[in-house]
This record gives sequence, C-alpha cells and structure tokens, in this order.
Amino acid sequence: MTDYTRLYIGGAWLEPVGTGRLEVIDSTTEEVFATVPEGTEADIDRAVAAAKGAFSGWADQPPAERSKQLRRVAEALEARRDEIADIEAHEIGMPKALSAAVQVGLGIRAFSTASELLETFEFEDTSTGGLVVREPIGVVAAITPWNYPLNQIGAKVAYALAAGCTVVLKPSEVAPINAFVLAEIIDEVGFAPGVFNLVTGLGPVVGEALARHPDVDMVSFTGSTRAGKRVAELAAQSVKRVALELGGKSPNLILDDADLGTAVAEGVASAYANSGQTCSALTRMIVPRSRLAEVEEIARSTAEGFKVGDPFAEGTRLGPLVSSAQLERVRGYINQGVAQGATLLTGGPEAPEGLEKGFFVRPTVFSGVTADMTIAQEEIFGPVLVIMPYDTEDEAVEIANDTIYGLAAAVSGSEERAKRVARKIRAGQVRVNRGRGSAGAPFGGYKQSGLGREHGPYGLEEFLEVKALFV
Repeated sequence: MTDYTRLYIGGAWLEPVGTGRLEVIDSTTEEVFATVPEGTEADIDRAVAAAKGAFSGWADQPPAERSKQLRRVAEALEARRDEIADIEAHEIGMPKALSAAVQVGLGIRAFSTASELLETFEFEDTSTGGLVVREPIGVVAAITPWNYPLNQIGAKVAYALAAGCTVVLKPSEVAPINAFVLAEIIDEVGFAPGVFNLVTGLGPVVGEALARHPDVDMVSFTGSTRAGKRVAELAAQSVKRVALELGGKSPNLILDDADLGTAVAEGVASAYANSGQTCSALTRMIVPRSRLAEVEEIARSTAEGFKVGDPFAEGTRLGPLVSSAQLERVRGYINQGVAQGATLLTGGPEAPEGLEKGFFVRPTVFSGVTADMTIAQEEIFGPVLVIMPYDTEDEAVEIANDTIYGLAAAVSGSEERAKRVARKIRAGQVRVNRGRGSAGAPFGGYKQSGLGREHGPYGLEEFLEVKALFV
C-alpha cells in the first residue's frame, strides 16, 4: 500500500492542516491501494496564496522558457509511463496495456502538445489596426475527474502553465495517485515555487473552497453536470471565468448506406471505452429500422467478445468499474432499462461469471430503446449500449439531438452524405466514418455538456485574457 502524507504547496511538500485521510480503493480487489491527505479549506488558502505570489514571475517568463519546462515534464512522464500505468490499472481498473497507451499516453501528449504550441502561438495581434495582446488570466483552479485522470490534468494544467498562469490542482479523491507522481516530476523539473500546487480532498470541501475563492481567477472543471452547475454557481459570486467539461450521451448515427459491420463493431468498442466510463462514449446507436436485426446481431456478438477481467491479466479488454458506488449506479440503470421495456440483447446487472469480487459488470446491449426511456437520456457511465431505430434521416437527426447533452457524436455513411448529416448534429466533436481528431483538436460540448474548449490553440486561449492597447 502507498501512503502520501503531504500536500505540494509553494514548491515544498507540506503537512496538511488537518489530520483526515482518504482511502483509494483498488477496483479489482476492493482493498485499500493507497491513502492521501484529506485537505481542508485552510490548505486551499495556503495553496492559492502560493499561486498568487508566483504568478507575476511565471507570467513574465518567455514562452520559449515555459515551453522548455513543459517539455521536460512530458519527458519525465514518459520515463515513468509503466509506473503510472500500473497505478491507473489499480485506481480505475483500465487494463494495464491500455492504461500505458491511453491513460498515460494522453497525459504525456497534453504536455508535449502545449509545449510545441508555444513555439508558434501568437500572443500579439495587429490585424485590427491596433495592438491586441493575450495575457495569462492569473490563478487557475483545476478540478479534475477520475475516469481519465492524467489526461484531464494535462488538459488543464499543461495549457494553463503554457499560458503563463499558476495552478492549484484538486484531483479526484477516487484516483489521485497519478497527480502525486506529476507533482514529484514538477518538483524535480524545477518550476518556481508556487507555480503548481496540489491539494487533495473532497469536492464539497476543497473543490468548493477553490471555486469560490476570491483570489482564484478561473476555475476549469471536469465532472458531472450537477457538480458543474454548483461550481459555476460558486464562481459567479466573484465573476471569475469558468470552463466546464461535463456529461455526454453521445449519438452514433449509422446511415443506411454505411459499412454496417465496421460501423456497428467500432461503435460498440467506443461505447465500452474505459469500461464505458468515458464522457464522449458513443452510447446511443441510432440505426435504420430496416436493418435493425442485422445491427442487433453484430452488436450482440461484438459485445460478447469483450473479455472482462483483471486489468493485469493477459487478454482483458474490460476491467472493473472504478467503485462500488459506480457499480450500483450502472446496475440500477440496467434494471431501469429492463423495467421500462427495452430489449436486453446481452449482458445484464449480474456480475460476470467468476468475477463476484471487484466492481465488474457485464458488457450490456439494449435494443428497441425509445427517447422517453431513462437509459436513452441519462449518462450511465458503464459498458451499456442502447440501440434506437429510425425510419427517416430527419428522424435520425432529431433523435441524435434529443438530449440535454452535446459533447460528441459520430456519423457513418457515404462520405458526402455523412458530412452533411454531421453538420446537423449539435455536438462539440463529430466523427465521420473512421475519422480521428488530432492532438490539437478542440474538445468540449454544446448545451449542458459544458462551456469552453480544451487542447490545442483553443484550449490555450481559454486561459488567456485579451487586452487592446491604444497607442
């Protein structure tokens, strides 16, 4: 078991003000994997003061120097990739090989991409006839989730630091150990004291303290829509900037001229990414009613091919869910689907055979799902796919847009037709056929999926103020 007893504040590992401890549970064994400090509002006050004191010095650093520091972080993360992948497999249950490639790989990519961006980003603009300068907004509170912890930390911390901001990071208490590794790296790289600070704790305590703190200039939050609304409410008291990356119920619209085998199989894989614990997962498969039987068979057989098991075992594709609370949540939604009349093609609420210990759930597929069903509207955050038939293209688009969310989507079909339909989908990212985004592509959503964008130049601009100079 790993025990972290100190917080990283002002360039030093300091004893927390309080004595509380938080347990990190191994999602496979249900045993305590690590413990971390339960931070308090007083710890937040110390961290924000350190970040505020360090701001002017860090903001004055040339972009090239900030780029160099971020590149060193990416290199150090790469050197510890296997170690962090091991941590992530214990914390959240993603199979270790996938954790190394996805969980750690995305985190590394955020720091390296932010570093590269600083080599070309224009902080001054004269195209309007005057001088417009982009300046760092100030002290940033980064509040991050458990499902892709290092990636979401990178999306906020790397780009905020690139912009010249200083940061107080509050990671999820469910998966915080990767954040301590990052703090160790930042300390070793030699950032000035106070540029980066780490306080662990509970959302209603340290998260809310950050969101309402008068010396925090911006809050960047990723999590549930409910919690995001609370963050925005608290931040509004001091009119600070808020960036929110929230929930999703992403549609996968398959047109009648699509390559059905490929589109359905890849759609199932997307829905089950990270055991379904992915905000942009394509969890609603919208398909032509005339081909529903074909879709059902492909989806069922594909889902049943996913091996569920220990994330350290060879061949495992789906590990456990992150916690007992998440397991009960997902089982509850599966039971609701059955109760509301959806057709259960495969899976169900029971534990997979031989996996009664650990937070495991069967990969599940429902068909005959209608828009008024709970499983068609609410984010389940587990390996549960719903299939929804349509009769016309207009009806398909209507179904796709018929949720409070608008984070991601996909459209499959002949290229020109698929692109035309994709433009009608109200979502921040739409994948056309097998298209994939680049490292610098903006990520964020419409409607109640959030405010703002992360990654690339759009992600950097979130942390900048715009000033017009009249000479």
